[in-house]
Amino acid sequence: MRKLAVVALGGNALVKEGQRGTIDEQEQNVYETCEILLELIKKNYNLIITHGNGPQVGNILMRNEAGYEVYKIEKMPLDICVADSQGGIGYMIERQMRNVLSKAGIHKNIITVVTQVLVDKNDTAFKNPSKPIGPFYIKEEAALLSNANGWEFKEDARKRGWRKVVASPKPIDILNKQAIETMAEHGIIVIAAGGGGIPVYRHENNYLEAIEAVVDKDLASALLAKDIKADEFYIITDVPAVFINYNKPEQKTLKNISLNEAKCYLSEDQFGSGSMEPKIEAAIDFIENGGKVAIITDTTGLYENNSGTRIYKN
Repeated sequence: MRKLAVVALGGNALVKEGQRGTIDEQEQNVYETCEILLELIKKNYNLIITHGNGPQVGNILMRNEAGYEVYKIEKMPLDICVADSQGGIGYMIERQMRNVLSKAGIHKNIITVVTQVLVDKNDTAFKNPSKPIGPFYIKEEAALLSNANGWEFKEDARKRGWRKVVASPKPIDILNKQAIETMAEHGIIVIAAGGGGIPVYRHENNYLEAIEAVVDKDLASALLAKDIKADEFYIITDVPAVFINYNKPEQKTLKNISLNEAKCYLSEDQFGSGSMEPKIEAAIDFIENGGKVAIITDTTGLYENNSGTRIYKN
């Protein structure tokens, strides 16, 4: 029987640190990532790919502002910007995956699902924006943009600069999850929940309405993985493993840790709230709800067994 894996691609799968984010750069990065994902396909996995959109949706929002300022083009709300990024990034991953499979002589159907994610409009996250999107700025640039647009900025935990932050409510449900599961079980590679999905909420009459927010892609991916009973959950990021005491003399790499150990480190605030913390929370959520193993690593970690940080049931 084939194993089912959900692989959550971080922003570095599209735009690497120090790059401008040109289309040529993004397509090359995506192609290289798809070559690595091919390893799972060769190992007979059914595959669901999710992805981040932080740089891309931030750029779409800036185009919003520039278009309005210069040409008075009406601004689109954040949910439409997230949907735009889902379609664009999904198309890139889908096309480059087809190229990689073609080169390997493998035929598979691939589909991108523009995915809505249910949230609670009363989530406390709306009172404390924390999800970084868009590029890094120096402090003075961030202050100017904040004054001009009413945006909120926070400094990156790794001191790379300041980024715009928006509300990041907890995902409650993935719409169309049954369809995603069915297609994956039939061997179709599914690209879904891009950028954490498009956040929507229900009125009392069950009417769906969009809400200004960005759902964390790792938490949404974990919710999807547990709901469809995936065997393994991969979180691909820009570091080879998880560390405690990060950037301190006593820094330590975590390799194989239990669920209880992961919870303990989380309670000690060992992980940055805007970076590694949601990844650990997502891994814990997946394992607590029936998942077998969650792996946090960079793309090279897909080549080798026991690479990265692997979190198991106690």
